[in-house]
Amino acid sequence: MTTNACFYVLNQEHGPDTTVPAHFDLAAKIALEQFRSGERVFVYIDDIALAHQFDEHLWQFEADSFVPHNLQGEGPKGGAPVEIGVTPPVGRRTVLINLSMALPDFIRRFNQVFDFVPVEAVQKQAARERFKQLRQLGAVLSTQEISQ
Repeated sequence: MTTNACFYVLNQEHGPDTTVPAHFDLAAKIALEQFRSGERVFVYIDDIALAHQFDEHLWQFEADSFVPHNLQGEGPKGGAPVEIGVTPPVGRRTVLINLSMALPDFIRRFNQVFDFVPVEAVQKQAARERFKQLRQLGAVLSTQEISQ
């Protein structure tokens, strides 16, 4: 199975709500798009505090754009259409939204990966490393500039 990976190159640090990183805001929009397309999405993130922050952002996301989601271990059996976690997902998920600084070792389980190149230097360098690793794994890579 070939993995397609799209990296979004951001040009600002925060989304419209200045308390939320720009890549969290964009990740929420992608999660909504993928949910509406019928995909089962896994949002991988570095730690539980950030997972809670992203979870909270999804709850406060646009009122007419509810994204059914849960943190790992919560919600219905099998999880909601969008699951947020810090360890590999248990069930079958086709789409990965990577909010982690590292490329997860379970990356090949997904058909589609969305990743981000934030403005901040350390995060930008980590994104370059993830891009290189995905290229070495044979993923089909694309980039998209985001200007907000």
